[in-house]
Amino acid sequence: MTEEETVNESGWTPGRGRHVLLAVHTGRQDIVELAQRSAARLQRAGITVRVLDDEAEALAIDGAEVVPPDAEAARGAEIVMVFGGDGTFLRAAELARYTHAALMGVNLGRVGFLAETEPEAVEETLLAIERCEYAVEKRLALEVDVFDADGSSVGGTWALNEASIEKTERSRVLDVVISIDGRPLTSFGCDGVLCATPTGSTAYAFSAGGPVVWPDVEALLLVPTNAHALFARPLVTSPDSVLSVAVPADGNRARVSADGRRAIEVPIGGRVDVRRADRSVRIARVHSASFGDRLVAKFGLPVRGFRDSRPRQHHQGPGHELPPPNVLTRDIVGADGDRSAEEVSGAVAHDD
Repeated sequence: MTEEETVNESGWTPGRGRHVLLAVHTGRQDIVELAQRSAARLQRAGITVRVLDDEAEALAIDGAEVVPPDAEAARGAEIVMVFGGDGTFLRAAELARYTHAALMGVNLGRVGFLAETEPEAVEETLLAIERCEYAVEKRLALEVDVFDADGSSVGGTWALNEASIEKTERSRVLDVVISIDGRPLTSFGCDGVLCATPTGSTAYAFSAGGPVVWPDVEALLLVPTNAHALFARPLVTSPDSVLSVAVPADGNRARVSADGRRAIEVPIGGRVDVRRADRSVRIARVHSASFGDRLVAKFGLPVRGFRDSRPRQHHQGPGHELPPPNVLTRDIVGADGDRSAEEVSGAVAHDD
């Protein structure tokens, strides 16, 4: 039986030793120390810890299995545990892509939308790994093919978040022709075009004005960036569609960037085809928070009623947040109720 056929839902292969590969942002000592403590706990639970040979010296984990950072690094591993931000997560996704390993991220960056847990909850996450108490989500990925003016393939790559077709000369507009499923749709000048997954809808595509798409929705997104056209709105297509971005021979030069990590030059008069990849990316989840909860937490979204200014005696979860401070009266609301402007003024004067 193949590895794909013998792995259970949590990712653990019965009857075989358990392996966890670490992918760590080693540029920060606090991250290194957290990874070291986590590795020690996994080892005490009888799980073999793997580290990448370009990170091994910085991590200095006794008894760790050292592997090269290539397509075989995660082969046979149950989890690729990521310590860092979304950039580190995307780097780890390259290692896990062609294996059955699931990615589990500890957010040590700024937003960390792809990560499963925050540093303060690492112990809970490690316990879940030890007990195989986690679920695995399958995330749609992109297959990217680049063709020259004659239609011959000149390269290809893949992306978890997005493939960005962008101009190489900043001073010039990039002219593009957009086709969906082989049928021309529109053309315009722009800075670039993003072809994104639902996972990537909260990344570059979000910054460019694209919609937020729940990750369990199967769809492809096309989001123009700074387009010079009336009809240049974000598009959401079938997951089975082929998104084509052609660059006229007399226009600006272009390149395609996948997740900001892998780039291919687009030949003069060439085109880029983006479609759903045959293989999904697996992400391990421990916590039961919904995607909506993640949006609220990561972006600090207000979820109380707009007109609901009544203070709450106790925090009661989403929808029952305390009202924010009134910046006009300098009134501050604490967990026990209102504090008046006079009280606050006195406190400020005393602090000064």
